Amino acid sequence: MNEIHTISLVDLVQKMRDKEISSVELMKEVLDRVDETHDDLNAVVAIRDRDALMADAAAADEHIAKGDARPLEGIPLGVKDLEHAEGLVTSMGSKPFADDVATKDSDQVAKFKEAGAIVLGKTNAPEFGYTAITKNLVYGVTRSPWNLEASPGGSSGGSSAAIAGCVLPLATGSDGGGSVRIPASFTGTFGLKPSFGRISNGPRPRWSYNDTVCNGPITKTVDDAALFMDQVVGPSPYDPNTLPHPGYSYVDKVNTRLEGKLKIGYSPDLGYAVVQSDIAASVENGVKEFEKLGHSVTHVKGGPPLNAGGWGRMGAFEIRGGIGHMLPALEGEFGRSFINGINNAESLTAEWWGEYATDRLKLNDWCADVFNEYDVLVTPTIPFDPPNAKGPFPLEIEGKKQCDVGVAAFTIPFNLSWHPAATVRAGISEAGLPIGLQIVGPRHRDDLVLQVAKAFENERPWHPEWPTTWTK
Repeated sequence: MNEIHTISLVDLVQKMRDKEISSVELMKEVLDRVDETHDDLNAVVAIRDRDALMADAAAADEHIAKGDARPLEGIPLGVKDLEHAEGLVTSMGSKPFADDVATKDSDQVAKFKEAGAIVLGKTNAPEFGYTAITKNLVYGVTRSPWNLEASPGGSSGGSSAAIAGCVLPLATGSDGGGSVRIPASFTGTFGLKPSFGRISNGPRPRWSYNDTVCNGPITKTVDDAALFMDQVVGPSPYDPNTLPHPGYSYVDKVNTRLEGKLKIGYSPDLGYAVVQSDIAASVENGVKEFEKLGHSVTHVKGGPPLNAGGWGRMGAFEIRGGIGHMLPALEGEFGRSFINGINNAESLTAEWWGEYATDRLKLNDWCADVFNEYDVLVTPTIPFDPPNAKGPFPLEIEGKKQCDVGVAAFTIPFNLSWHPAATVRAGISEAGLPIGLQIVGPRHRDDLVLQVAKAFENERPWHPEWPTTWTK
């Protein structure tokens, strides 16, 4: 395999600047890799016209030759199939939307194109991003390059499989309850859920009251994620929740070593999670790297109050509000578990809303206390190994009943609280699958989370160990 598939995004950009590889050569290589891996991984599920892609690549080479290359000039980009890219179908992984061609780019995709990236196609996602297993009735099942029997997670599973399997150098993801961090952890990639509003979610078809979804990177390295962030952060008139530009470069931040001694809080279970023993041991061992670097680590007792059922019902309620006009005429076209889930949201009441809002404020207060005491919080990312590619998730772990939130036990709280949270590869489980360690920071301190992640990566480098070949 050509090394351009396995090197980091940052190194690939540099090789193109140094004219060691052209954009045309890169595009040919990536298209060949998509074709080669499609039957096994099913990560990239739609591709733009290939002649148009090659023409865009040739134009990128002209920019580079003239010395006016943009930061991502000529880099092929995969767009998660819950996000619009003009001229491509946004199926949402749902049969009723299988022919829904986008007429406009999302804000994020538009910024990537302004930075020189070339939209290659779409990466697979579960129907409306509703589960953490990537399969749907439009494109089928996506599989992990680490083990084709295993799921790469979801809902950004197509993107995570494409990055870990060295199929694409760049892909988008989004995280409403763990949908960047879960697949990143399952595939051993780096994943960041930024602070809410850091990257635009616009334009949207309607005003959103389910304020937990963040766009964020799934990449080979922390440096790659910083480069990703630098292209897409900042305000948008199409998303009223977007934050101002932070006023600095994330690339500069991750290349600046942490100063001083950090106070790190460590929770192995957030007070309620049941964690697979080898995963717990690996994360515990990983936390020791921070102590070796001179930072203090303190066990955090207990955990946040978490109304995960409320989180799920709110998401279902909003989706139901968007597609309710299509029901019951097209109800049979949607996945059964998906439609059952969103139909349950019809039972929401004002009293239920009041309880949910109260619980969410209690979660916020718990986070406030934690980050008044500690600079960052560290936890496992996922409590168990990836499930089968078709599911289901386990109800028990080593004979102990799994908690209600299951796979998202460690991720959902920080979507509800809007704190930035990242996952780094901490090790490999006894089953030979990646283990993630989660780093959570104060609101709007995405830079600190990236710096801490980079410090860990320096001590425990996982790149370039990627599953580039596999047996069926």
